[in-house]
Amino acid sequence: MRCMVMVKATRDSEAGALPDARLLAEMRRYNEMLVRAGVLLDAEGLYPSAKGVRVRFSGATRTVIDGPFAETEALLAGFWLLQVKSLEEAIEWVKRCPNPHRGDTDIEIRPVLEAEAFGAAPTHERDGRAA
Repeated sequence: MRCMVMVKATRDSEAGALPDARLLAEMRRYNEMLVRAGVLLDAEGLYPSAKGVRVRFSGATRTVIDGPFAETEALLAGFWLLQVKSLEEAIEWVKRCPNPHRGDTDIEIRPVLEAEAFGAAPTHERDGRAA
């Protein structure tokens, strides 16, 4: 199973503050451990929402909304995509992660909804076409 592991944004990350050298080294070691274990599919930090946009869908209308976005607690600062045997395994990996922010931090783990969950509908993986 694949799990998306999401690091929530903070006021500091939304202000563009980068982690200090110590935390960067700890995260590098953690990521290397995930690679050696064969569970890391991808990992990235994200720019603050001020550099992003949202596209709002309302019927056939699409509206582009420039960041920054006010609701910091709902924003992401980064993510890992892990290939694990179970949610419990993902939890154990995340518990080994250095705290990515100063102070209290929430890291959310969500299983990826795989194509099989959609039943017999053709997908790019099944019919050979690009998505």
